Amino acid sequence: MLTEKSAALRSSLPAEIASALANLVRSMNCYYSNLIEGHDTHPIDIERALNGDFSNDPEQRNLQLEAKAHIKVQEWIDQGGLAGRSTRCEGLLETHQRFCELLPEELLWIEDPKTKKRMKVIPGALRESHVSVGSHIGISPGALPRFMKRFEEAYSNIGKLNFILSTASAHHRFLWIHPFLEGNGRVARLMSYAMLREILSTGGIWSVARGLARNEKQYKQLLSNCDSLCRNDFDGRGTLSEEALIEFTRFFLEICIDQVDFVQGLMQPQRLRDRIMIWCEEEIRAGTLPTRSEKVLSILILQGEIPRGDVAELLGTGERSAQRVTKALIERGIITSQSTRAPLHLSFPAALTSRWMPGLFPEK
Repeated sequence: MLTEKSAALRSSLPAEIASALANLVRSMNCYYSNLIEGHDTHPIDIERALNGDFSNDPEQRNLQLEAKAHIKVQEWIDQGGLAGRSTRCEGLLETHQRFCELLPEELLWIEDPKTKKRMKVIPGALRESHVSVGSHIGISPGALPRFMKRFEEAYSNIGKLNFILSTASAHHRFLWIHPFLEGNGRVARLMSYAMLREILSTGGIWSVARGLARNEKQYKQLLSNCDSLCRNDFDGRGTLSEEALIEFTRFFLEICIDQVDFVQGLMQPQRLRDRIMIWCEEEIRAGTLPTRSEKVLSILILQGEIPRGDVAELLGTGERSAQRVTKALIERGIITSQSTRAPLHLSFPAALTSRWMPGLFPEK
């Protein structure tokens, strides 16, 4: 079901619309993944950071830099950076390195809650200290290379169906190993994103992170349950509970299906067009967008791209009026173009998602 739904969503969207949505999903994925870690950086502030507009508050600025780092790593994944390596040790080490090396210095230090000792996170390096997360005691530092090698052997070079199912089990097993001093949760969710993107060819237009964050309590409880030892002789052949892992796998895949359905509902062409057109008409009446802007947006919603030279004919106006409409839409971040002569593409600004894509992000 997940495979069919994901493929149907991808095929239903014009390539340019899918690309614009994937850009927005990076911010969505970043926001919800960081939210699970207790870092609340709203997508509007994330978008500002991507445009070089940082807060004057040092703490908020650090969180913006953290979000920007996350998005840069996901962009690298979207460009094929982890292709065939999402569960390989060297790929996971590189993911951690790419994320951490972009963080501000203040976010690379953690404090042991018991000893109060400060320790620095080394980008891309396995931890050299013992750690505990809740009641779970992480693998000893000396055993990490052996466990990471076994992780790679278990989750690489497996069939498509097993690979889909293994996204959940790999997610837990990686967190159970806890290879890094800090950043394990984000790397685990980026790994899951990369696995699903590759095996389902999602195009990056949906992500499991939103669903996990919206069900955070259950997510963390089920992960914790997977840390349990076998309950009886019928609970798998390994050390940990297979029943708990099956329960988490079911939850994880149900969340995936729910998120595909959610994005499918948002991106239904007529409904999306209606929401954008209503917003556009209000902006034109308020004088914040020039008249005829709705014609450009209406075409872009359907086909995702307009040659710049066609705008005047589309609007039935002169070149100067067409340029005025184009400039206004670009300044609002609603359309993008690589140059003054390149085609126009639809964009989905984070500031407008509450109107265009209700429910994607919380209100700011």
